[in-house]
Amino acid sequence: MEFSGKHAIVNGRLVEATEAALSVQDRELQYGFGVYESLRIIQGTLVYPLEHIDRLFYSADGIGLRHAFTHESVYHWLNQLIAADKIEEASIRILLMGGVDARLFITASPLLAYPESFYSEGIKTVSYEGERLLPQYKTCSLLMNYLALRHAGTQGAFEALLVDRRKLVLEGTRSNLFVCKNTTVYTAPSSDVLEGVTRDKILKAVGELGYTVVFEAPSYADICAGVYDELFISSTSMGALPVASFDNFVFPEIGTIAHPIHALIRQWEVNALH
Repeated sequence: MEFSGKHAIVNGRLVEATEAALSVQDRELQYGFGVYESLRIIQGTLVYPLEHIDRLFYSADGIGLRHAFTHESVYHWLNQLIAADKIEEASIRILLMGGVDARLFITASPLLAYPESFYSEGIKTVSYEGERLLPQYKTCSLLMNYLALRHAGTQGAFEALLVDRRKLVLEGTRSNLFVCKNTTVYTAPSSDVLEGVTRDKILKAVGELGYTVVFEAPSYADICAGVYDELFISSTSMGALPVASFDNFVFPEIGTIAHPIHALIRQWEVNALH
């Protein structure tokens, strides 16, 4: 992992970045008993930090990960790390590992950004049959995600979209998924996928821009049959990222709805800094 700056936070202590480590003998590491959140620093300021901390603790509660950390302390430590390394732009990862004594790590890495061509031309995606364990929670049980993303790489694709046992396309390995027909945006119900801060902003933007949202996951067959005009994926780093193709199907529209949504949620991020 490439670090931004010299430091990290471990259980509230400012340490050298290389000290933010877990032993290979750590039982919770071996079993993936942990949760995490990713957020951005722009202009030296955290973007939606309290919402991300809420999500972190929500995931921890969901899997029974007990800890003594508070919203206030985590927020303070995030800002402590920014001040220590004078960080202007970065991606921040908060990792909360369980155990008899839960441990919390905060690390910074270079801000994740994607080529402008990804947004203007769209990206290639492929299908992968699989379902995340406990989909509502952002856990460290990521083997299936890793295998799916590796499969996508062998196909020259940016992302793998997960197809469940019902042949519904729910989400990506690291992204939420939305399909569009005319001015209606379809996405899986919250009980079936990972909710998050960016997904919430996307849904808010859908309403602000006058589109309609329907909580219904698209089927693999319908996507490949051309039922939908457009597909886009989202995450903290991506915003709203248009998809050009899914397996052998090429979408007729790229960004008609995704582009205004992306512009709006990025504008909200800037506004939230002040």
